[in-house]
Formats: sequence, C-alpha cells, structure tokens
Amino acid sequence: MKRITYWILSTISALVLLFGYRTSTSGSMGGGTATSLAGNAGATDTGFSSSSSLNAAAATGTASSFTGNVASTRWGPVQVQITVQDGNITDVTVPEYPTSSRQDQQINSSALPVLIKETISAQSAKIDMVSGATVTSQGYLQSLQSALDEAGL
Repeated sequence: MKRITYWILSTISALVLLFGYRTSTSGSMGGGTATSLAGNAGATDTGFSSSSSLNAAAATGTASSFTGNVASTRWGPVQVQITVQDGNITDVTVPEYPTSSRQDQQINSSALPVLIKETISAQSAKIDMVSGATVTSQGYLQSLQSALDEAGL
C-alpha cells in the first residue's frame, strides 16, 4: 500500500511539473522590464543598425523613417525603425530591445544583425526567425510589420 501511495504522489508531482513548465513559445508574451536604448539619439553604439551600402547611395527620392509600435515580449520591449527611400527599405534600426541580463545582451547581439540583414534583403516582414532568439524575433517581426504598415509597404 505504501508503494502505491508513493507512486501516485510521484506521478502527480511529475505531471504538475511537466504541465507547469513554461517555454519561450507558450503563453502570453507580456512582461519583462528592460533597459531602453535610443537608436539615433547622438550615441554611436546604441541600438542595432544595418550597415547596408544602399544607405550610402543617394537616390532621387527623399528617405523617410517609420517607427513601428513597441512590441511587449516576455523579456522586454522590442521596437523597429525603418528608413524607406523610393519604396525600398534602405536601413533598419532597433532602438529598443531586451538588455536587462547578460544572456539578453548575448542573444540580441547576434540575433538582431541577422534579422536586420534579412529584412533589407527580403524588403518585407516575411523573414525567418532566429533560432535561440524566438521571443525577440517575434517582437521584432510584430514591430517591423507595424512600421511597414505605417510606410504603406
């Protein structure tokens, strides 16, 4: 009888732990606090920006910037700003992204440049997410889409 009781209790405990575990892709994405970084506020190394050669080329049209809505993610806010010239995305900056922990900084320092490069290459929000940075990628895509909507692209 004692063995059956232990077996039942351990099974219940295992099920509670299994179903109580929250992954980065489950549940609500509200939440974490993060330090905000201003992308173009005079500082040279804050935020992420593309280093596209398209940015250097002077085209006939005037470049306009469009800032997407802040996407609240589990690890902090993400915001994307795009520069559009002659209907093409010529530059992407990320003025706000999660930086509250060392792990956030490490993940985003490698993920954001990839997302920026793919955005400029695809000229849309139809890009792949970065493995290992799923939450930031989702926030990036959400904010990017609102910037593209604002730009009429």
